[in-house]
Amino acid sequence: MKIKDEVSILLVDDDDVDIIGLKRAFKRRNIYNPVHRAKDGIEALEFLSSVDKTKSISKPYLIILDINMPRMNGIEFLEQIRGNSKHKNAIVFVLTTSQYDEDKIKAYSYNIAGYITKSNFGEKTDKFLDIIESYLEIVDFPC
Repeated sequence: MKIKDEVSILLVDDDDVDIIGLKRAFKRRNIYNPVHRAKDGIEALEFLSSVDKTKSISKPYLIILDINMPRMNGIEFLEQIRGNSKHKNAIVFVLTTSQYDEDKIKAYSYNIAGYITKSNFGEKTDKFLDIIESYLEIVDFPC
């Protein structure tokens, strides 16, 4: 079953193990939306702005973003997309190891949909995917 199959998912995370686990969880839950992966904020911005169809993601999309990444971290990425009229309304969930209040406060100041920490994520995976599935089923995504 595809849930709003026109919605692509952009995973922005430098941790290969976390990405593999998340993709497996999507498959287990029958979430077969197109999934793209960027290893940092710079690569994610390239996906959002590329005219090359093999390296781009089209609207509508949902972003799952890590905070701690090389080159451009998640907070810097949020600052960039919220300052860009084409991407300022992007739906972003933060999924990160950072439990620092300052990261949470800063991320929420950029209008994220939610902040989930990876600690004990195995136990929280189903609840997180419930949220993602609900979003994909009921939210009208901006184009």
